[in-house]
Amino acid sequence: MTHPTFPPISRRTLLAAGLGTLAGTAAQAQAAYPSRPIRLMVGYSAGGGIDAVARLLGPRLSTLLGQQVVVENRAGASGLIAGDLVAKAAPDGYTLFLGDSSALIAQHLQARMSFDPIKSFAPVAGVFKLPLLIVANNEFPARTPTEFLSAMKAAPGKYSYATSGVGQVQHLGFEMLKGRTQSFVVHVPYRGAAQIMPDVISGQVPLGVVSATAGMAQVKAGRVKAIAVMSPITLAGAENVPPLSSVLPGFDAAPRIYIAAPAGTPQAVVDQLSAALQSVMSAPDMAQIAAQQGAVPAFVPAAQIAADLRRESAMWAKIIREQKISAE
Repeated sequence: MTHPTFPPISRRTLLAAGLGTLAGTAAQAQAAYPSRPIRLMVGYSAGGGIDAVARLLGPRLSTLLGQQVVVENRAGASGLIAGDLVAKAAPDGYTLFLGDSSALIAQHLQARMSFDPIKSFAPVAGVFKLPLLIVANNEFPARTPTEFLSAMKAAPGKYSYATSGVGQVQHLGFEMLKGRTQSFVVHVPYRGAAQIMPDVISGQVPLGVVSATAGMAQVKAGRVKAIAVMSPITLAGAENVPPLSSVLPGFDAAPRIYIAAPAGTPQAVVDQLSAALQSVMSAPDMAQIAAQQGAVPAFVPAAQIAADLRRESAMWAKIIREQKISAE
């Protein structure tokens, strides 16, 4: 029996066929994302403000992506432990970092970090800002931003302000204010709003920079007065509190919350996550629910957030340098 003959298949043809098969398999794998649960790493303990917004995002992202988004708390070092874990994770979109401005600040205060908060990640989206409030003892001789700036400039060194610690956004935000106004106010670091508010109420320290949630609770009770919001937004429930930007155009010192994946994550995966987050953040009830956690929705897509993070990092570096701030 005579068997049909076929032209020989060259090595190049076999290689091309193999590569084509691999490319097709890779495309199918990428198209299938996500095919298993996604970990959202949070650098703070459960129950705090940043953890609360993570747990607000998790279930809604799970519904959109068709896979569970599991919030994992890895508290410590102002969020840097979680950042390190994500920076070293596989760049496949299954381990994400809920970052905040603390990571951008830390690189300019710490002598050594295990990751670069800019280069080690593929930014996915900005999601929230956490407005800060300047509160004052009821005897403080100012009620408006204009009166406040006048009081500071009229008596250099007379007043002090409390924050939750050296190098926190609250601290650097007020130092930015000092730089813009050429005023001198003494910084008194505390451990948090729970310690700050009683001392502002009693007058032991006349001024405090705290989260909007912590501050407005005491303002509404009449124990302190709200001087200004440190970002150009209107706070739900505090619509009558003016922003500092009303007297200092462009002033913005609100901590940013964003989501990032490890550097090298496929762009298609980053874009898919960014689109899902945009959908979550645009939900009609998001602003109202976020306000309960002291947060304001501030979605920024993947195409823009990388530039925003670089710009913010440079801003904090400038303030640290000009105000001669060093880590304790």
